[in-house]
Amino acid sequence: MLASDHGLLFIVSSPSGGGKTTLIKHTIERLDRCGVRSHFSVSHTTRSRRPATTDPPRPGEIDGVDYHFVDRSTFEAMVDRGELLEWAEYLGALYGTSREEVDARLASGIDVFLDIEVQGANQVKTQVPDAVKIFVYPPSYPVLKERLMRRRQDPPDAIQRRLKWALREFGVAGEFDYAIINDRLDEAVDALFGICLAEHHRSERLKPRLDAIREAFRAALQEDLVV
Repeated sequence: MLASDHGLLFIVSSPSGGGKTTLIKHTIERLDRCGVRSHFSVSHTTRSRRPATTDPPRPGEIDGVDYHFVDRSTFEAMVDRGELLEWAEYLGALYGTSREEVDARLASGIDVFLDIEVQGANQVKTQVPDAVKIFVYPPSYPVLKERLMRRRQDPPDAIQRRLKWALREFGVAGEFDYAIINDRLDEAVDALFGICLAEHHRSERLKPRLDAIREAFRAALQEDLVV
């Protein structure tokens, strides 16, 4: 049984190709087996190979599952209406998180995982101070480059831009609450799973239940002493 009826917000960031999406999905499956309800928030994006058009998904991506694919005007209208908890531009495309989707699940006691870049992570932390920020590192430059090439989703110049951007992300990764080196997936999942459970057992999150236990203990002890 977890500490609170309110869900926790976990922000997971890493360079493109760092493996955060796979890591989150495996962790959610493991949490579910332990009775912890959690949700992988699906971001909105304008990512497109052709300007001013709805973003064509990459091979294997499904609209509404991997991303909500929208055009730039739709995305900008969401920003103007204050519908996004965070948004940022990354390599020429806009990415953002629906405020309504996150707030509703947290209020119903469901943990929410955000798979977002460092720019968005800082925006969320400002609005949700108790959000937990986790940065996922690749073990080395050659490993990250090989992962990006193996995906066969980007031309060489785009891969180079992603690698350069990764160095910028490393520069602010020290501001995150936790760091995970994603060398072996099973060990990385163990780490993220452990962080999630540990956060639920922070003393301040358990305070209502702990107060009730202490008060019941005090009352029972007082009754015993009277007898």
